[in-house]
Amino acid sequence: MAENDQNTQEQQAPQFAIQRVYLKDASFEAPNSPKVFTKQWQPEINLDMNTATSTLDNGVFEVVLTLTVTAKNDSDTAFLVEVQQAGIFTVTGLAEAELHHTLGAFCPSILFPYAREAIDNMVNKGSFPALMLSPVNFDALYAQQMQQQAQAATEETPQH
Repeated sequence: MAENDQNTQEQQAPQFAIQRVYLKDASFEAPNSPKVFTKQWQPEINLDMNTATSTLDNGVFEVVLTLTVTAKNDSDTAFLVEVQQAGIFTVTGLAEAELHHTLGAFCPSILFPYAREAIDNMVNKGSFPALMLSPVNFDALYAQQMQQQAQAATEETPQH
């Protein structure tokens, strides 16, 4: 009987649902204000991105996209803003590789516009010009990460 239950689960159609999208953490710092406002605005913008996934229940996952933006103007930090945009997603009926791709690329691409808006709002409230981050191709980043992991695994495997 357990084998029939397992076959039923394996034949289950893939399902994907967004349960919730929320701001998990946000931080804004302008360490050199008001001095930074007296200089001509020619910023150097640096964006760091990271994603983390945790399992909440069977088929229910939290994905957290962390964006950290640092703006330097004339070598002084004008502002630093970090946003952790999170979502709870239901994902069932996918093979392991498809599930990993969905959580590592598809879910972050859903979260990114929310994080970008939160960053832009904080930057504007800090009295800096609007900062609209360019769209990100999470599929390409995911593929690059998988390639790097495969290459690292190959390099660590002893050759006889």
